[in-house]
Formats: sequence, C-alpha cells, structure tokens
Amino acid sequence: MRVLLLGGTAEAGRIAAALAAAGIPAVYSYAGRTAAPKPQPLPTRVGGFGGADGLADFLAAGGFSHLVDATHPFAAEISRNAVAAAGRAGVDLLAYERPAWTAGPGDDWTAVPNLAAAAAVLATGGTVFLAIGRQGLDAFAGLAGRRWLLRLVDPVERPPLENAAVVVDRGPFTVEGDRALMRAHGVTLVVAKNAGGAAAEAKLVAARDLGIPVVMVERPVLPARTVVATVGDLMARLGHPRAPGDAERGV
Repeated sequence: MRVLLLGGTAEAGRIAAALAAAGIPAVYSYAGRTAAPKPQPLPTRVGGFGGADGLADFLAAGGFSHLVDATHPFAAEISRNAVAAAGRAGVDLLAYERPAWTAGPGDDWTAVPNLAAAAAVLATGGTVFLAIGRQGLDAFAGLAGRRWLLRLVDPVERPPLENAAVVVDRGPFTVEGDRALMRAHGVTLVVAKNAGGAAAEAKLVAARDLGIPVVMVERPVLPARTVVATVGDLMARLGHPRAPGDAERGV
C-alpha cells in the first residue's frame, strides 16, 4: 500500500497523522497556494500535477495504490482531476468530504450556486465581509459603492479589491472574535462558501447573533466517487480501523 494524500485542510493534517501513526507509506501533496503550509508527518510535495493526465502519470510512476482527496470542498478542479486520474492509473480513490452547513433558527441566508451569482445579488452600499479566501475575489472586482472586509491567510502588498480592509489570520476562529471583527468594520453582509467544518463556522454564528444576512455559495457538483465523512472511516477502508485523534473539525 502507498497513498498519495491531496491536502491543504485541517482534516488532511489529521489524515496525515493517522497514516504516519499506522506506518502506511504516503506522500502529502500541497497545491502551493499558501506561502507557508503547515509541516506534516509525511514526505511532502508542493505544486500542481499538470491536470488529470499529469496526476495519473505521477500515481503510476510513484507506485501508489490509493489516492485520498482531502482538499477543500471548493477545490473542484483538483477533485475532478482526481476522479479521472485514479481511473486512468487504476488506483483506489477515497474522498474525505465534511458535512455542509445548514441554516438554522435565526439565520438569514440566501443560497446561490456560485460566486458570480453571489456578486449579482449584492445591494449597493454597506460593508461586505467576503469570507471566501483569496481565490474568487475577481468575481467582485467590478462592483462599486461598497466597502469590503477580506480575511486572508497570507499578507498582500495591496488589497485585491478597491475600498477593502484586509485582515491576515488563519483559523480556527472564535465566535467572540468574529463578532468583534464584524462590529469593528461595520459589516452589513457576509458572503461565505459552504465549506462546512467547525473551525470556520464562527462567522455564521456571529452573523446570526448580530442579525447580519449571509449569502451562501453552495458547493460545486463533483463526479461520483467513494466518500467518507470521518478519519476513522477512511482508515478503516485502508485496513486500519483505529485512527488516532479522529476529530472532525476543519477549515
């Protein structure tokens, strides 16, 4: 057995720890979008593969038996490539997929299919907390008459959008911290991707507490694949049913 783990999430870090503890030969792959990725207890590579064909070639050349996709729920391109590459290389694919968030009592959510649709429903004026990371900000670049609050993992020389305040921080976040952040910047609307996970949920609870509406971007549709919802389930499918530290939080 040899596993290629497509990571970049908190869950991927726990999967890496479980693989290392079980003594399963594995390689952790980062996409390379973060300047300082977290160290992992596995050999690590950084960068793309050159599409589905490049990933298939990498799997075959490396003698991998399994491909584990633990990327962000909105990393649709690599997830689609993983399905195609696993089929071409003849390796087993397992996808870790955290449960999506659902609106509850007191939430004021507007569901939209993508970022372009989110930009289309924004009213003029106010301060919009774009809690979507750096990828996808171009969808909002042409909108005037608004202020923006951006929370990014890496510092930037200049804000990617005009009239934007940038906060550099890395989750997990707290409800108290996100309430204070929204109050300090006068946030009137939150735009979020439905990534799921507890570590990034604080902004939604804070928005509910403050009576701030949320535009929720739904997840992209992906090809059929074998999905697991816990690290324990993943390790069991790899023949190692006991996964140390099987906590289910993520960013």
